[in-house]
Amino acid sequence: MQEVLYLEVPTPDTDTVKHWLREEFSPLAGTKQITPAGIRIHLSNRSEASGENSEKLTQIYENALAIFVWSVQRTTYLKVFRWAERRLPEEVAVVNQLKQVVRDRFPNVYPAPPAIDLTQQSIFTALEQAYPLTVKYFQKMPNGEADLTRVYWWEQRWREGVRNPKQPQQVITRTQSVDTPEDQPEYDLIYIGGALGVIHAAVMAQLGYRVLLIERLPFGKMNREWNISRSEFQSLIDLGLFTSAEFESLIAREYEDGFHKFFDSNNPPQAKAPILHTPTVLNICLDAEKLLRLCGDKLRQANGDIWDETEFVGAEVSPSNVTVQVRSQVAGDRRVTAKLLVDAMGTASPIAWQLNHGRAFDSVCPTVGAVVASGFQPGVWDSRYGDVLNSHGDIARGRQLIWELFPSDGEELTFYLFHYHQVHPDNPGSLLEMYEDFFTILPEYRRCNVDDLVWKKPTFGYIPGYFSRNGGDRQVAFDRLVAIGDAASLQSPLIFTGFGSLVRNLGRLTHLLDTALKHNLLSAKQLNQIHSYQSNVSVTWLFSKGMMVPTGRNIAPERVNSMLNTFFGILASEKPEVAEAFIKDRATWIAFNRMALKAAWQNPSLLLWIWELAGARDIFRWLGSYWNFTISAVISAFLGAWFPAVLQQVQPWLESRFPAVWFWLLTRSYAYADGMGKPQPRDAVAWAGRSLLQSDELTPTP
Repeated sequence: MQEVLYLEVPTPDTDTVKHWLREEFSPLAGTKQITPAGIRIHLSNRSEASGENSEKLTQIYENALAIFVWSVQRTTYLKVFRWAERRLPEEVAVVNQLKQVVRDRFPNVYPAPPAIDLTQQSIFTALEQAYPLTVKYFQKMPNGEADLTRVYWWEQRWREGVRNPKQPQQVITRTQSVDTPEDQPEYDLIYIGGALGVIHAAVMAQLGYRVLLIERLPFGKMNREWNISRSEFQSLIDLGLFTSAEFESLIAREYEDGFHKFFDSNNPPQAKAPILHTPTVLNICLDAEKLLRLCGDKLRQANGDIWDETEFVGAEVSPSNVTVQVRSQVAGDRRVTAKLLVDAMGTASPIAWQLNHGRAFDSVCPTVGAVVASGFQPGVWDSRYGDVLNSHGDIARGRQLIWELFPSDGEELTFYLFHYHQVHPDNPGSLLEMYEDFFTILPEYRRCNVDDLVWKKPTFGYIPGYFSRNGGDRQVAFDRLVAIGDAASLQSPLIFTGFGSLVRNLGRLTHLLDTALKHNLLSAKQLNQIHSYQSNVSVTWLFSKGMMVPTGRNIAPERVNSMLNTFFGILASEKPEVAEAFIKDRATWIAFNRMALKAAWQNPSLLLWIWELAGARDIFRWLGSYWNFTISAVISAFLGAWFPAVLQQVQPWLESRFPAVWFWLLTRSYAYADGMGKPQPRDAVAWAGRSLLQSDELTPTP
């Protein structure tokens, strides 16, 4: 018996597929026989008489194609096996016919949420018919109605942005009006967005800046949890934002190991892999809301302000300041001025869409999940371990679903379900569809009775990615405006987290932004140099591209798992520090090339698979990224040993006389150190922080 066809049929209705096979499908040749799981097509004229004779019984199945379907991950799969020693004469024609008629009868469908009016009905009533399990389990969550409304709102806003990329809302305007000396801005910095925004805002407030944070929701609420490692969080301690004791108080759980494993039952031998262990990657589960509240306290203690339940409306940029219009649920419409506006609104940022002319992102990870307080039976999961990346099946309805599982405080487990997704107007990516998948297939991933689980809160969002060729490829700034976090969309395309990218680059961002503010270097050209771009990370977007099923296309169901297992299998064969460096955006040019060549040698089909999924245009775009990475690696090797030390020596003279030149050199120093995944030593970061406050003439305005 040999497998001759494996298809994913993009529908959760397996019974309909089975009925169609049995009652409607007419093969070009042979005789169809109904079986419990599908059909069998006999392509032989040999006798099929029954009897006790084993030879006669064998003849029943000889020269036949066995076709069966099954369901997993809320989708349907179909396989064809040949029951013969050699290819049958009519086999190819029948298999090709089956493949074509299945595609015609069960095409890819990308459903959108229904239009609803919440003034006439509740969110539960409005969505119950389309998403019954989602409604059922959100009703069991403490703040389920408001949270489900947020899910719906976020999806609708995301869809609108994707479907109208050429007509972004104009929320930033320019005015040439000259302000009088009396019209001094009320703040130095205004941050829009209270998640990642409050972390950076607190740091800047502690440096002496007048800071205002504006948050659309009640401050301190999070729809995601955050995981990180001790070495990464150390940058926040080095900057003085937290003490070591405060960091320990934020840890909900620290576990011993994290696993990476992808389903490989249908993979070719060269694309199977062992578990990759990463004990120091994302092994610290933070209490995200406690972290936000602590940052908020530090911001206020440094004389900063927080306006929550206040929505950003727009901003006017003049030569001397930026005026922000907001709408408060309590105070109504308000206007406030600052020297600089920082966009930390994340994926839904209308500023990001405007600055990039509708091309805000090239890819996205629609992500859903939940924090489960209890309800799993003993032995389902050991809280000493985390699942960093895991798949338990192949492509499902045009998506390779990937799980994350992070133990938290007590019995709590945090789950995420996501997929790498091409941004496409016909298929923007649906959080609600993902939630219906999540509640359906959670028992397949981890043994449980979903009705027994105690739900604490949902976790969801759109996590974007941008395929950058170089540091100037994406606009992250306007005059007197700069973006950070997911709004800047420069984080790792593999682990897709704006939090990790912000933390790893916070010293760099803080030093550069502080220098720009002190010397009034606030033009778009200058502010565009303040970002977390890393040329060693920009080349990895081709991997994420290979994990996306193009809209309207059908590829081999095991293809993405095969690619993931090839690559992660190589990481598993390396020393632990190599895998850790790669996942933490620290891979060097030599390590990257060595692993890429090893992958191509081990699985030559990988190159063809990537070409098929990425296409010629994106392959050539990637070559530009790789060339930039190579040039940057050469420059970094040449400058790394001496350039930062020379800058430190000339700073007192150069910064005071030629601040623009100093700022440019400082951005270059960071680009060829942090931007290559080689962050400057902590003593250099500490030196930068001390030097910022040593000179009286550079002290921020009180």
